[in-house]
Amino acid sequence: MYYLYIKPSTYFRRVALRVLYYLQIFRGCLRIYRSEMEVQRSLEQEKTSGKDDVDVIRTGTVWTAVAHIISAVIGAGVLSLAWCMAQLGWIAGPIAMLCFAFVTFISSFLICDCYRSPDPITGTRNPSYIDAVRVNLGKKWTWVCGLLQYVSFCGTGIAYVITSATSMREIQISNCYHKGGEKAHCQTGMTIFMLIFGIVQIATSQIPDFHNMAWLSVVAALMSFCYATIGLGLGFSNVIVPIGVGSVENKSIKGSIVGIPTRSSAQKIWLVFQALGDIAFAYPYSIILLEIQDTLKSPPPENRTMKKASITAIVITTFFYLCCSCFGYAAFGNNTPGNLLTGFNEPFWLVDFANACIVLHLVGGYQVVYSQPVFAFVEKWATQKYPENRFVNKFYAIKLPVLPALQLNLFRLCFRTLYVMSTTAIAMAFPYFNQVLGILGALNFWPLTIYFPVEMYIVQKQIGAWSRKWLLLKGFSMICLIVSLLGLIGSIEGIISAKLA
Repeated sequence: MYYLYIKPSTYFRRVALRVLYYLQIFRGCLRIYRSEMEVQRSLEQEKTSGKDDVDVIRTGTVWTAVAHIISAVIGAGVLSLAWCMAQLGWIAGPIAMLCFAFVTFISSFLICDCYRSPDPITGTRNPSYIDAVRVNLGKKWTWVCGLLQYVSFCGTGIAYVITSATSMREIQISNCYHKGGEKAHCQTGMTIFMLIFGIVQIATSQIPDFHNMAWLSVVAALMSFCYATIGLGLGFSNVIVPIGVGSVENKSIKGSIVGIPTRSSAQKIWLVFQALGDIAFAYPYSIILLEIQDTLKSPPPENRTMKKASITAIVITTFFYLCCSCFGYAAFGNNTPGNLLTGFNEPFWLVDFANACIVLHLVGGYQVVYSQPVFAFVEKWATQKYPENRFVNKFYAIKLPVLPALQLNLFRLCFRTLYVMSTTAIAMAFPYFNQVLGILGALNFWPLTIYFPVEMYIVQKQIGAWSRKWLLLKGFSMICLIVSLLGLIGSIEGIISAKLA
Protein backbone atom coordinates (compact mmCIF):
# COMPACT_ATOMS: atom_id res chain seq x y z
CA MET A 1 0.00 0.00 0.00
CA TYR A 2 1.29 3.39 -0.93
CA TYR A 3 0.88 6.51 1.17
CA LEU A 4 0.77 10.05 -0.07
CA TYR A 5 3.58 12.24 1.15
CA ILE A 6 1.21 15.19 1.16
CA LYS A 7 -0.69 15.27 4.40
CA PRO A 8 -4.40 15.26 3.55
CA SER A 9 -6.57 17.91 4.98
CA THR A 10 -8.94 17.25 7.83
CA TYR A 11 -11.91 17.34 5.47
CA PHE A 12 -10.62 14.53 3.23
CA ARG A 13 -9.62 12.49 6.26
CA ARG A 14 -13.21 12.65 7.55
CA VAL A 15 -14.65 11.73 4.13
CA ALA A 16 -12.37 8.70 3.87
CA LEU A 17 -13.32 7.49 7.36
CA ARG A 18 -17.00 7.94 6.56
CA VAL A 19 -16.64 5.90 3.33
CA LEU A 20 -14.84 3.12 5.18
CA TYR A 21 -17.57 3.15 7.83
CA TYR A 22 -20.32 2.73 5.22
CA LEU A 23 -18.34 0.03 3.44
CA GLN A 24 -18.16 -1.93 6.69
CA ILE A 25 -21.90 -1.54 7.20
CA PHE A 26 -22.57 -2.74 3.66
CA ARG A 27 -20.26 -5.70 4.17
CA GLY A 28 -22.09 -6.64 7.38
CA CYS A 29 -25.48 -6.38 5.67
CA LEU A 30 -24.21 -8.58 2.85
CA ARG A 31 -23.12 -11.24 5.36
CA ILE A 32 -26.53 -11.12 7.08
CA TYR A 33 -28.32 -11.43 3.72
CA ARG A 34 -26.17 -14.40 2.73
CA SER A 35 -26.82 -16.15 6.05
CA GLU A 36 -30.57 -15.53 5.70
CA MET A 37 -30.52 -16.95 2.19
CA GLU A 38 -28.71 -20.06 3.44
CA VAL A 39 -31.31 -20.54 6.21
CA GLN A 40 -34.15 -20.09 3.73
CA ARG A 41 -32.53 -22.55 1.31
CA SER A 42 -32.14 -25.14 4.06
CA LEU A 43 -35.77 -24.69 5.10
CA GLU A 44 -36.91 -25.20 1.51
CA GLN A 45 -34.76 -28.33 1.27
CA GLU A 46 -36.39 -29.65 4.47
CA LYS A 47 -39.84 -29.04 3.06
CA THR A 48 -39.09 -30.89 -0.16
CA SER A 49 -36.77 -33.60 1.13
CA GLY A 50 -39.56 -35.83 2.42
CA LYS A 51 -38.62 -35.44 6.11
CA ASP A 52 -40.95 -34.01 8.75
CA ASP A 53 -40.05 -32.36 12.03
CA VAL A 54 -40.08 -35.81 13.63
CA ASP A 55 -37.76 -37.17 10.94
CA VAL A 56 -40.44 -39.22 9.20
CA ILE A 57 -39.33 -40.18 5.71
CA ARG A 58 -42.08 -39.96 3.09
CA THR A 59 -41.56 -42.00 -0.05
CA GLY A 60 -45.11 -42.34 -1.41
CA THR A 61 -45.89 -41.80 -5.10
CA VAL A 62 -48.99 -41.52 -7.26
CA TRP A 63 -49.27 -45.28 -7.59
CA THR A 64 -48.83 -46.03 -3.89
CA ALA A 65 -51.58 -43.50 -3.16
CA VAL A 66 -53.82 -45.12 -5.79
CA ALA A 67 -53.24 -48.49 -4.15
CA HIS A 68 -54.11 -47.13 -0.70
CA ILE A 69 -57.32 -45.50 -1.98
CA ILE A 70 -58.55 -48.56 -3.85
CA SER A 71 -57.75 -50.85 -0.89
CA ALA A 72 -59.71 -48.58 1.45
CA VAL A 73 -62.70 -47.94 -0.84
CA ILE A 74 -63.38 -51.42 -2.23
CA GLY A 75 -64.95 -53.25 0.68
CA ALA A 76 -68.29 -54.45 1.98
CA GLY A 77 -70.12 -51.63 0.18
CA VAL A 78 -69.44 -53.16 -3.25
CA LEU A 79 -71.62 -56.16 -2.36
CA SER A 80 -74.76 -54.00 -2.18
CA LEU A 81 -74.31 -52.16 -5.50
CA ALA A 82 -76.10 -54.77 -7.64
CA TRP A 83 -79.13 -54.39 -5.35
CA CYS A 84 -78.89 -50.59 -5.74
CA MET A 85 -78.85 -50.98 -9.51
CA ALA A 86 -81.94 -53.20 -9.28
CA GLN A 87 -83.84 -50.48 -7.41
CA LEU A 88 -82.84 -47.68 -9.78
CA GLY A 89 -82.95 -49.49 -13.15
CA TRP A 90 -80.70 -49.51 -16.18
CA ILE A 91 -80.76 -45.73 -16.73
CA ALA A 92 -80.90 -44.13 -13.29
CA GLY A 93 -78.53 -46.69 -11.73
CA PRO A 94 -75.40 -45.96 -13.81
CA ILE A 95 -76.18 -42.23 -13.77
CA ALA A 96 -76.39 -42.24 -9.95
CA MET A 97 -73.04 -44.01 -9.65
CA LEU A 98 -71.37 -41.59 -12.06
CA CYS A 99 -72.81 -38.65 -10.10
CA PHE A 100 -71.43 -40.01 -6.82
CA ALA A 101 -68.07 -40.55 -8.53
CA PHE A 102 -68.10 -36.92 -9.69
CA VAL A 103 -69.00 -35.67 -6.20
CA THR A 104 -66.21 -37.77 -4.68
CA PHE A 105 -63.82 -36.35 -7.28
CA ILE A 106 -64.70 -32.74 -6.34
CA SER A 107 -64.55 -33.48 -2.61
CA SER A 108 -61.11 -35.07 -2.90
CA PHE A 109 -59.79 -32.06 -4.82
CA LEU A 110 -61.00 -29.72 -2.08
CA ILE A 111 -59.45 -31.80 0.70
CA CYS A 112 -56.09 -32.19 -1.08
CA ASP A 113 -55.45 -28.44 -0.78
CA CYS A 114 -56.13 -28.60 2.98
CA TYR A 115 -53.14 -30.86 3.67
CA ARG A 116 -50.97 -27.77 4.22
CA SER A 117 -52.12 -24.54 5.85
CA PRO A 118 -52.31 -21.68 5.16
CA ASP A 119 -50.61 -22.25 1.80
CA PRO A 120 -51.41 -25.57 0.05
CA ILE A 121 -47.78 -25.98 -1.11
CA THR A 122 -45.50 -24.42 1.53
CA GLY A 123 -47.75 -24.36 4.60
CA THR A 124 -47.67 -26.50 7.73
CA ARG A 125 -48.72 -30.13 7.35
CA ASN A 126 -52.10 -31.38 8.58
CA PRO A 127 -51.45 -35.15 8.73
CA SER A 128 -55.05 -36.13 9.48
CA TYR A 129 -58.57 -35.05 8.62
CA ILE A 130 -59.35 -33.82 12.11
CA ASP A 131 -56.09 -31.80 12.20
CA ALA A 132 -57.18 -29.97 9.04
CA VAL A 133 -60.59 -29.23 10.57
CA ARG A 134 -58.97 -27.88 13.75
CA VAL A 135 -56.58 -25.59 11.88
CA ASN A 136 -59.15 -24.22 9.42
CA LEU A 137 -62.45 -24.24 11.31
CA GLY A 138 -61.55 -24.08 14.99
CA LYS A 139 -62.03 -26.12 18.14
CA LYS A 140 -65.85 -26.25 18.12
CA TRP A 141 -66.03 -27.89 14.71
CA THR A 142 -63.18 -30.21 15.68
CA TRP A 143 -65.38 -31.68 18.40
CA VAL A 144 -68.27 -32.08 15.95
CA CYS A 145 -66.00 -33.73 13.39
CA GLY A 146 -64.54 -36.07 16.00
CA LEU A 147 -68.00 -37.07 17.21
CA LEU A 148 -69.13 -37.85 13.65
CA GLN A 149 -65.98 -39.86 13.00
CA TYR A 150 -66.41 -42.03 16.08
CA VAL A 151 -70.11 -42.55 15.38
CA SER A 152 -69.07 -43.64 11.89
CA PHE A 153 -66.50 -46.06 13.33
CA CYS A 154 -69.05 -47.63 15.67
CA GLY A 155 -71.71 -47.85 12.95
CA THR A 156 -69.35 -49.46 10.47
CA GLY A 157 -68.35 -51.98 13.12
CA ILE A 158 -72.03 -52.94 13.45
CA ALA A 159 -72.32 -53.29 9.66
CA TYR A 160 -69.22 -55.51 9.63
CA VAL A 161 -70.77 -57.84 12.21
CA ILE A 162 -73.89 -58.20 10.02
CA THR A 163 -71.91 -58.74 6.82
CA SER A 164 -69.56 -61.30 8.36
CA ALA A 165 -72.45 -63.28 9.86
CA THR A 166 -74.23 -63.24 6.50
CA SER A 167 -71.13 -64.62 4.76
CA MET A 168 -70.62 -67.35 7.34
CA ARG A 169 -74.26 -68.37 6.98
CA GLU A 170 -73.91 -68.43 3.18
CA ILE A 171 -70.98 -70.83 3.43
CA GLN A 172 -73.20 -73.23 5.34
CA ILE A 173 -76.12 -72.75 2.93
CA SER A 174 -73.95 -73.23 -0.17
CA ASN A 175 -72.55 -76.51 1.15
CA CYS A 176 -76.05 -77.63 2.16
CA TYR A 177 -77.50 -77.04 -1.31
CA HIS A 178 -74.49 -78.73 -2.91
CA LYS A 179 -75.04 -81.87 -0.85
CA GLY A 180 -78.85 -81.97 -0.71
CA GLY A 181 -79.84 -80.36 -4.01
CA GLU A 182 -82.10 -77.39 -4.71
CA LYS A 183 -85.00 -78.82 -2.69
CA ALA A 184 -82.97 -79.21 0.50
CA HIS A 185 -84.01 -77.16 3.54
CA CYS A 186 -80.91 -75.06 4.15
CA GLN A 187 -82.14 -71.82 5.74
CA THR A 188 -80.67 -70.90 9.11
CA GLY A 189 -80.43 -67.86 11.38
CA MET A 190 -77.52 -65.46 11.78
CA THR A 191 -77.44 -65.08 15.58
CA ILE A 192 -74.96 -67.88 16.18
CA PHE A 193 -72.62 -66.52 13.50
CA MET A 194 -72.75 -63.03 14.99
CA LEU A 195 -71.78 -64.49 18.35
CA ILE A 196 -68.85 -66.33 16.74
CA PHE A 197 -67.65 -63.13 15.06
CA GLY A 198 -68.00 -61.24 18.35
CA ILE A 199 -65.91 -63.81 20.24
CA VAL A 200 -63.16 -63.59 17.60
CA GLN A 201 -63.18 -59.79 17.87
CA ILE A 202 -62.96 -59.87 21.66
CA ALA A 203 -59.76 -61.90 21.29
CA THR A 204 -58.22 -59.80 18.50
CA SER A 205 -59.17 -56.52 20.21
CA GLN A 206 -56.57 -57.22 22.90
CA ILE A 207 -53.79 -56.59 20.37
CA PRO A 208 -52.27 -53.39 21.80
CA ASP A 209 -52.28 -50.90 18.91
CA PHE A 210 -51.82 -50.18 15.18
CA HIS A 211 -48.09 -50.87 15.21
CA ASN A 212 -48.72 -54.55 15.97
CA MET A 213 -51.38 -54.99 13.27
CA ALA A 214 -49.66 -54.27 9.95
CA TRP A 215 -49.96 -57.91 8.91
CA LEU A 216 -53.71 -57.84 9.61
CA SER A 217 -54.14 -54.77 7.41
CA VAL A 218 -52.30 -56.44 4.51
CA VAL A 219 -54.45 -59.57 4.78
CA ALA A 220 -57.63 -57.48 4.90
CA ALA A 221 -56.70 -55.56 1.74
CA LEU A 222 -55.90 -58.75 -0.19
CA MET A 223 -59.16 -60.36 0.87
CA SER A 224 -61.22 -57.36 -0.28
CA PHE A 225 -59.76 -57.66 -3.79
CA CYS A 226 -60.43 -61.41 -3.84
CA TYR A 227 -64.12 -61.42 -2.97
CA ALA A 228 -64.96 -58.31 -5.01
CA THR A 229 -63.30 -59.84 -8.08
CA ILE A 230 -65.05 -63.18 -7.54
CA GLY A 231 -68.42 -61.44 -7.27
CA LEU A 232 -67.73 -59.63 -10.54
CA GLY A 233 -66.62 -62.85 -12.22
CA LEU A 234 -69.66 -64.83 -11.08
CA GLY A 235 -72.03 -62.15 -12.34
CA PHE A 236 -70.16 -61.92 -15.63
CA SER A 237 -70.23 -65.72 -16.11
CA ASN A 238 -73.98 -65.88 -15.48
CA VAL A 239 -74.60 -63.34 -18.24
CA ILE A 240 -71.94 -64.06 -20.85
CA VAL A 241 -71.15 -67.73 -20.22
CA PRO A 242 -74.40 -69.44 -19.11
CA ILE A 243 -74.24 -72.22 -16.56
CA GLY A 244 -76.79 -74.27 -18.48
CA VAL A 245 -75.62 -74.34 -22.09
CA GLY A 246 -79.06 -75.06 -23.48
CA SER A 247 -80.90 -72.62 -21.20
CA VAL A 248 -82.19 -69.51 -22.96
CA GLU A 249 -82.90 -67.84 -19.61
CA ASN A 250 -79.27 -67.76 -18.61
CA LYS A 251 -78.26 -66.17 -21.92
CA SER A 252 -80.59 -63.18 -21.58
CA ILE A 253 -79.77 -59.93 -19.78
CA LYS A 254 -82.32 -59.45 -17.03
CA GLY A 255 -83.59 -56.22 -15.52
CA SER A 256 -85.57 -53.24 -16.74
CA ILE A 257 -85.28 -49.50 -17.25
CA VAL A 258 -87.26 -48.63 -14.10
CA GLY A 259 -85.85 -51.36 -11.85
CA ILE A 260 -87.68 -53.80 -9.63
CA PRO A 261 -91.48 -53.25 -9.63
CA THR A 262 -93.17 -52.62 -6.27
CA ARG A 263 -96.69 -52.70 -4.91
CA SER A 264 -96.94 -48.93 -4.59
CA SER A 265 -95.18 -45.76 -5.68
CA ALA A 266 -94.36 -44.91 -2.07
CA GLN A 267 -92.53 -48.19 -1.57
CA LYS A 268 -90.55 -47.58 -4.77
CA ILE A 269 -89.53 -44.12 -3.57
CA TRP A 270 -88.31 -45.50 -0.22
CA LEU A 271 -86.24 -48.16 -1.94
CA VAL A 272 -84.71 -45.61 -4.34
CA PHE A 273 -83.75 -43.39 -1.38
CA GLN A 274 -82.25 -46.39 0.39
CA ALA A 275 -80.24 -47.27 -2.72
CA LEU A 276 -78.78 -43.75 -2.74
CA GLY A 277 -77.63 -44.25 0.85
CA ASP A 278 -75.96 -47.54 -0.05
CA ILE A 279 -74.07 -45.96 -2.96
CA ALA A 280 -73.01 -43.11 -0.67
CA PHE A 281 -71.54 -45.70 1.71
CA ALA A 282 -69.51 -47.36 -1.05
CA TYR A 283 -67.78 -44.32 -2.57
CA PRO A 284 -66.24 -41.66 -0.32
CA TYR A 285 -62.83 -41.95 1.33
CA SER A 286 -62.49 -38.41 2.69
CA ILE A 287 -61.74 -39.49 6.27
CA ILE A 288 -58.48 -41.20 5.27
CA LEU A 289 -57.45 -39.00 2.33
CA LEU A 290 -55.10 -36.75 4.30
CA GLU A 291 -53.54 -39.75 6.04
CA ILE A 292 -52.73 -41.16 2.59
CA GLN A 293 -51.47 -37.78 1.38
CA ASP A 294 -49.17 -37.62 4.41
CA THR A 295 -47.22 -40.58 2.98
CA LEU A 296 -46.31 -38.78 -0.26
CA LYS A 297 -42.88 -37.40 -1.02
CA SER A 298 -42.24 -33.95 -2.43
CA PRO A 299 -41.41 -32.41 -4.85
CA PRO A 300 -43.76 -32.34 -6.66
CA PRO A 301 -46.14 -30.81 -4.11
CA GLU A 302 -48.27 -33.36 -2.27
CA ASN A 303 -51.58 -31.82 -3.33
CA ARG A 304 -50.75 -32.21 -7.04
CA THR A 305 -49.67 -35.83 -6.58
CA MET A 306 -52.78 -36.62 -4.53
CA LYS A 307 -55.09 -35.08 -7.12
CA LYS A 308 -53.60 -37.27 -9.84
CA ALA A 309 -53.94 -40.32 -7.59
CA SER A 310 -57.56 -39.44 -6.77
CA ILE A 311 -58.52 -39.12 -10.44
CA THR A 312 -56.92 -42.47 -11.26
CA ALA A 313 -58.41 -44.28 -8.26
CA ILE A 314 -61.92 -42.90 -8.83
CA VAL A 315 -61.86 -43.93 -12.50
CA ILE A 316 -60.70 -47.46 -11.61
CA THR A 317 -63.18 -47.79 -8.73
CA THR A 318 -66.10 -46.49 -10.79
CA PHE A 319 -65.36 -48.92 -13.61
CA PHE A 320 -65.16 -51.79 -11.13
CA TYR A 321 -68.37 -50.71 -9.36
CA LEU A 322 -70.29 -50.38 -12.62
CA CYS A 323 -69.15 -53.84 -13.74
CA CYS A 324 -70.13 -55.47 -10.43
CA SER A 325 -73.51 -53.76 -10.22
CA CYS A 326 -74.45 -54.14 -13.89
CA PHE A 327 -73.42 -57.79 -14.23
CA GLY A 328 -75.05 -58.61 -10.90
CA TYR A 329 -78.34 -57.00 -11.94
CA ALA A 330 -78.16 -58.56 -15.40
CA ALA A 331 -77.66 -62.01 -13.82
CA PHE A 332 -80.49 -61.86 -11.25
CA GLY A 333 -82.89 -59.16 -12.50
CA ASN A 334 -85.80 -58.65 -10.11
CA ASN A 335 -84.36 -61.32 -7.80
CA THR A 336 -81.11 -59.43 -7.19
CA PRO A 337 -80.07 -60.08 -3.56
CA GLY A 338 -79.03 -57.37 -1.12
CA ASN A 339 -75.59 -58.97 -0.82
CA LEU A 340 -74.38 -60.03 -4.27
CA LEU A 341 -72.56 -63.17 -3.13
CA THR A 342 -75.63 -64.56 -1.37
CA GLY A 343 -77.26 -65.12 -4.77
CA PHE A 344 -74.73 -67.73 -5.95
CA ASN A 345 -74.62 -71.35 -4.85
CA GLU A 346 -72.40 -72.86 -7.57
CA PRO A 347 -69.56 -73.44 -7.99
CA PHE A 348 -69.87 -73.94 -4.23
CA TRP A 349 -66.11 -74.03 -3.56
CA LEU A 350 -65.61 -70.61 -5.22
CA VAL A 351 -68.62 -69.14 -3.40
CA ASP A 352 -67.28 -70.53 -0.11
CA PHE A 353 -63.85 -69.07 -0.80
CA ALA A 354 -65.32 -65.63 -1.60
CA ASN A 355 -67.39 -65.60 1.59
CA ALA A 356 -64.39 -66.75 3.61
CA CYS A 357 -62.44 -63.81 2.13
CA ILE A 358 -65.20 -61.46 3.28
CA VAL A 359 -65.00 -62.81 6.84
CA LEU A 360 -61.19 -62.50 6.93
CA HIS A 361 -61.33 -58.99 5.48
CA LEU A 362 -63.93 -57.80 7.96
CA VAL A 363 -62.15 -59.33 10.94
CA GLY A 364 -59.14 -57.19 10.04
CA GLY A 365 -61.13 -54.16 8.94
CA TYR A 366 -63.21 -54.16 12.13
CA GLN A 367 -60.03 -53.93 14.20
CA VAL A 368 -57.52 -51.96 12.13
CA VAL A 369 -59.71 -49.27 10.62
CA TYR A 370 -62.77 -48.88 12.80
CA SER A 371 -62.07 -50.12 16.36
CA GLN A 372 -58.46 -49.25 17.14
CA PRO A 373 -59.07 -45.46 16.76
CA VAL A 374 -61.92 -45.70 19.28
CA PHE A 375 -59.82 -47.79 21.65
CA ALA A 376 -56.87 -45.40 21.40
CA PHE A 377 -59.02 -42.32 22.03
CA VAL A 378 -60.83 -43.71 25.09
CA GLU A 379 -57.72 -45.23 26.65
CA LYS A 380 -55.70 -42.06 26.18
CA TRP A 381 -58.49 -40.02 27.77
CA ALA A 382 -58.74 -42.43 30.72
CA THR A 383 -54.97 -42.37 31.27
CA GLN A 384 -54.88 -38.56 31.32
CA LYS A 385 -57.99 -38.32 33.50
CA TYR A 386 -56.87 -40.88 36.08
CA PRO A 387 -53.06 -41.00 35.99
CA GLU A 388 -52.76 -42.64 39.43
CA ASN A 389 -55.50 -45.25 39.03
CA ARG A 390 -54.09 -48.78 39.04
CA PHE A 391 -57.11 -50.22 37.23
CA VAL A 392 -56.44 -47.87 34.29
CA ASN A 393 -52.64 -47.79 34.20
CA LYS A 394 -51.37 -51.04 35.70
CA PHE A 395 -50.14 -53.72 33.24
CA TYR A 396 -49.67 -57.39 34.05
CA ALA A 397 -47.32 -59.60 32.04
CA ILE A 398 -48.88 -62.97 31.15
CA LYS A 399 -46.62 -65.60 29.63
CA LEU A 400 -48.34 -67.86 27.13
CA PRO A 401 -46.83 -71.07 25.74
CA VAL A 402 -45.02 -70.54 22.41
CA LEU A 403 -46.41 -66.98 22.11
CA PRO A 404 -44.61 -63.90 23.44
CA ALA A 405 -45.63 -62.40 26.78
CA LEU A 406 -48.94 -60.54 26.77
CA GLN A 407 -49.22 -57.19 28.54
CA LEU A 408 -52.68 -57.28 30.10
CA ASN A 409 -54.42 -54.13 31.32
CA LEU A 410 -57.74 -54.55 33.16
CA PHE A 411 -59.29 -51.34 31.87
CA ARG A 412 -58.36 -52.20 28.30
CA LEU A 413 -59.69 -55.72 28.71
CA CYS A 414 -63.03 -54.55 30.11
CA PHE A 415 -63.61 -51.59 27.79
CA ARG A 416 -62.68 -53.37 24.58
CA THR A 417 -64.75 -56.41 25.51
CA LEU A 418 -67.81 -54.26 26.31
CA TYR A 419 -67.36 -52.31 23.07
CA VAL A 420 -67.31 -55.48 20.94
CA MET A 421 -70.30 -56.85 22.86
CA SER A 422 -72.28 -53.65 22.26
CA THR A 423 -71.70 -53.63 18.48
CA THR A 424 -72.58 -57.32 18.32
CA ALA A 425 -75.76 -56.81 20.34
CA ILE A 426 -76.93 -53.91 18.13
CA ALA A 427 -76.21 -55.98 15.01
CA MET A 428 -78.29 -58.83 16.43
CA ALA A 429 -81.15 -56.41 17.08
CA PHE A 430 -81.01 -54.90 13.56
CA PRO A 431 -79.57 -57.54 11.18
CA TYR A 432 -80.49 -55.65 7.99
CA PHE A 433 -77.55 -55.36 5.63
CA ASN A 434 -78.74 -52.83 3.03
CA GLN A 435 -80.63 -50.62 5.47
CA VAL A 436 -77.71 -50.32 7.89
CA LEU A 437 -75.29 -49.49 5.05
CA GLY A 438 -77.74 -46.85 3.81
CA ILE A 439 -77.91 -45.15 7.21
CA LEU A 440 -74.13 -45.14 7.57
CA GLY A 441 -73.64 -43.82 4.04
CA ALA A 442 -76.17 -41.03 4.54
CA LEU A 443 -74.77 -40.01 7.95
CA ASN A 444 -71.18 -39.82 6.67
CA PHE A 445 -71.73 -38.53 3.16
CA TRP A 446 -72.74 -34.91 3.65
CA PRO A 447 -70.90 -33.81 6.81
CA LEU A 448 -67.57 -35.59 6.33
CA THR A 449 -67.38 -35.77 2.54
CA ILE A 450 -69.00 -32.48 1.56
CA TYR A 451 -69.58 -29.92 4.34
CA PHE A 452 -66.20 -29.90 6.10
CA PRO A 453 -64.12 -29.99 2.86
CA VAL A 454 -66.17 -27.14 1.37
CA GLU A 455 -65.91 -24.99 4.51
CA MET A 456 -62.17 -25.64 4.91
CA TYR A 457 -61.57 -24.76 1.27
CA ILE A 458 -63.52 -21.49 1.62
CA VAL A 459 -61.52 -20.52 4.71
CA GLN A 460 -58.13 -21.46 3.25
CA LYS A 461 -58.72 -19.74 -0.09
CA GLN A 462 -60.39 -16.76 1.64
CA ILE A 463 -63.37 -16.86 -0.71
CA GLY A 464 -65.65 -13.92 -0.07
CA ALA A 465 -69.28 -14.44 0.90
CA TRP A 466 -71.82 -14.20 -1.95
CA SER A 467 -69.13 -14.31 -4.60
CA ARG A 468 -69.70 -16.59 -7.60
CA LYS A 469 -67.33 -19.26 -6.31
CA TRP A 470 -68.86 -19.09 -2.82
CA LEU A 471 -72.37 -19.55 -4.24
CA LEU A 472 -71.27 -22.52 -6.34
CA LEU A 473 -69.65 -24.25 -3.38
CA LYS A 474 -72.60 -23.58 -1.08
CA GLY A 475 -75.05 -24.77 -3.74
CA PHE A 476 -73.02 -27.93 -4.24
CA SER A 477 -73.11 -28.55 -0.48
CA MET A 478 -76.90 -28.00 -0.26
CA ILE A 479 -77.65 -30.41 -3.12
CA CYS A 480 -75.54 -33.10 -1.44
CA LEU A 481 -77.30 -32.41 1.88
CA ILE A 482 -80.67 -33.08 0.24
CA VAL A 483 -79.39 -36.36 -1.27
CA SER A 484 -77.95 -37.40 2.09
CA LEU A 485 -81.24 -36.67 3.88
CA LEU A 486 -83.19 -38.66 1.30
CA GLY A 487 -80.86 -41.64 1.76
CA LEU A 488 -81.15 -41.39 5.55
CA ILE A 489 -84.96 -41.21 5.49
CA GLY A 490 -85.26 -44.13 3.07
CA SER A 491 -82.89 -46.32 5.11
CA ILE A 492 -84.64 -45.57 8.41
CA GLU A 493 -87.97 -46.41 6.81
CA GLY A 494 -86.45 -49.65 5.53
CA ILE A 495 -85.28 -50.66 9.02
CA ILE A 496 -88.69 -49.85 10.53
CA SER A 497 -90.51 -51.81 7.85
CA ALA A 498 -88.18 -54.79 8.22
CA LYS A 499 -88.48 -54.73 12.01
CA LEU A 500 -92.27 -54.58 11.92
CA ALA A 501 -92.44 -57.32 9.30
